[in-house]
Amino acid sequence: MKRIFFVEDDLSLITGLTFALEKQGYELSVARTVMEAEKKWRERGGEYDLVILDVALPDGSGYDLCRSIRETSGVPLLFLTAADEETDIIMGLDLGGDDYITKPFKLAVFLARVNALLRRGGGFSQENGILQSGGLRLDLFRQEVFKGEKRLELTAGEYRLLCLFMENPDIVLSPDQILGRLWDSQEKYIDSSTLTVYIRRLRAKIEDDPGAPERIVTVRRMGYRWNPF
Repeated sequence: MKRIFFVEDDLSLITGLTFALEKQGYELSVARTVMEAEKKWRERGGEYDLVILDVALPDGSGYDLCRSIRETSGVPLLFLTAADEETDIIMGLDLGGDDYITKPFKLAVFLARVNALLRRGGGFSQENGILQSGGLRLDLFRQEVFKGEKRLELTAGEYRLLCLFMENPDIVLSPDQILGRLWDSQEKYIDSSTLTVYIRRLRAKIEDDPGAPERIVTVRRMGYRWNPF
């Protein structure tokens, strides 16, 4: 059973979404404040398959809670926000969020995004093995990435994106190809602007100099290419 950590202060929304998610067969742990969420996260050791996180909480910001979670976990994270400004969305993604949905939203759309994130978080069903390229080592069995001896902390989305690049060295991948491989075709809310945020986040973690990337190389007007060195 997939375990979901739901952080939201709106009681009516909690009641409705908890019923819908449990009907889907998911196990939920609910918190209504940042303090309560931090306590429950520690008690369970962060052992969740998905975090659904409201941005505006009574005692703080969901952004701050996201920062705290990302210090120890790459669990898929979905932001709920009443703001649909591009800057708010990009901020959430930059902090380590994997997706966002703006209120009000349709239940079917919400469940589709939850299911998609849980599928992505499950990783690839490839044979056990090691990928080595560009000075990185990726353990497909443990879903761990190392740069030299340093273990990199990647979110589920960043991990899948890195896998795609490392499995296709020296091949130029267009944004449409990347989006088509990593996200379902029905997920039209994932666009090239969102992909740009993912690329920037991944570069910040794997490149020696993110401002002059040598591993994920931009090919003007075409897309991105993985440089295996």
